[in-house]
Amino acid sequence: MNARAPELDLLPALAEMPAEFQQCFNAQRAAYLAQPEPSLAQRRSDLDALARLLKDNREALVRAIHLDYGNRSEFETLFAELFVALEAIKDVSRQLKKWMKPQRRHIDVMMFPGASNRVIPQPLGVVGVIVPWNFPLNLSFCPLAAILGAGNRAMVKMSENSRHLAELLVEISPRYLPVEKLQFFTDGGGRGPAFSSLPFDHLLFTGSGTTGRAVMANAARNLTPVTLELGGKAPAVVASDFSIEKAAERILWVKMFNAGQICTNIDYVFLPEGREQEFAGHCKRLFAQRFPDINANDYTSIIDQRSYDRLQATLDDARAKGATLINLAEGQTPDAALRKFAPHIVLNPTPEMTLSQREIFGPILPVRTYRTAQEVADYVNAHDRPLAIYPFTHDKALQQFYISRVMSGGVSVNEALLHVAQHDLPFGGVGPSGMGHYHSREGFNTFSKLRPVFYQGPFSAVQMLFQPPYAGRAMKLMNLLIRFKG
Repeated sequence: MNARAPELDLLPALAEMPAEFQQCFNAQRAAYLAQPEPSLAQRRSDLDALARLLKDNREALVRAIHLDYGNRSEFETLFAELFVALEAIKDVSRQLKKWMKPQRRHIDVMMFPGASNRVIPQPLGVVGVIVPWNFPLNLSFCPLAAILGAGNRAMVKMSENSRHLAELLVEISPRYLPVEKLQFFTDGGGRGPAFSSLPFDHLLFTGSGTTGRAVMANAARNLTPVTLELGGKAPAVVASDFSIEKAAERILWVKMFNAGQICTNIDYVFLPEGREQEFAGHCKRLFAQRFPDINANDYTSIIDQRSYDRLQATLDDARAKGATLINLAEGQTPDAALRKFAPHIVLNPTPEMTLSQREIFGPILPVRTYRTAQEVADYVNAHDRPLAIYPFTHDKALQQFYISRVMSGGVSVNEALLHVAQHDLPFGGVGPSGMGHYHSREGFNTFSKLRPVFYQGPFSAVQMLFQPPYAGRAMKLMNLLIRFKG
């Protein structure tokens, strides 16, 4: 009897595979094999169908996300989901012809006369997408633009917290694209491990680092390559030359967007020593102007009770361990039934506090102080590499210092989050904040096989000149070539 490979003992037990997953995978794999390279016209038609799905069903999609949240700002859904997804689809369609062209590569004409090299981007096959709840349209349709643009088929599993949206997409998607091309699935009942155990040609996961590790372990059974978009504790640092008021305006806008439930959001901020109260004062004033009624629709709810309770426990822990809490919604009474969570600035955070150890993912902003830029770099570099960093300074040398000395997935200078919205920039993490990229050409390349092809010329110089026995002419010629190359 063959011995069990020891590395298999490190993998989780196989999950029971739902029949609908396997049937869809089999159908999409068969369709891929029957038509492995869709034409430019077919790919653009698929992208157009994606866009029509979003535009035709705009109101129903917004409503479904609102129901999943309990209250989701309509503007936030339109701006961060519908608009961004449509822009991504348009961008891929516009540049697709250029991306699909075979690339010429250098060839040594002395060694290979008349030959040529090409790199041909070809579809991988069937791609799996695991979507989180916080931006469920954005984080499904933006990857789908790259996946379908690269000529693939896709299976998309939505989050259990996106039940209304998932059911809607399952219903309407076949009206626009056949299930052999695209199919959405609801979650629930612990079906996630089974989905990530399918032998996809590529798997994209967006979510927490803990779940990402499990997804990667499941994918390892099939040696399925993965793109992991995770998160982490992304810092902002405000330099002494930058207006504290302007920094507060820009930081508060993103920290309150979606009630802070964004993987690339600012997790904590570094301020020059002694500027904390000034910053907090501006934030209180701005929140009162922008959200005079925290229970109104403009302020998004926390996604579920478990997350609400976690945020409350995080504040309680900070208070008990000596932090100073500043309630930005002071005087207002958030509706706990709607899971409206009052935003807080937290001064004097310490390492043993929960908010210093875990990604916050909500409207809580710890403020740290510093004296030197090196002090900031040392602190960030002593922790997991973040998905983004946000330096606020007009000093070009200082901007470059943070870019050079602090590794992160991405950078926005004098702003927060907006590098993510640039469709011609790759998006992705590094280390514990993720691996791989999508968006723009990097997304097309991620979901393609960049296949090297060598075309031989009329005759083969290698075959003619380097026949054994090597001791004579072949060895002399090789020594000459090595000296020439050197």
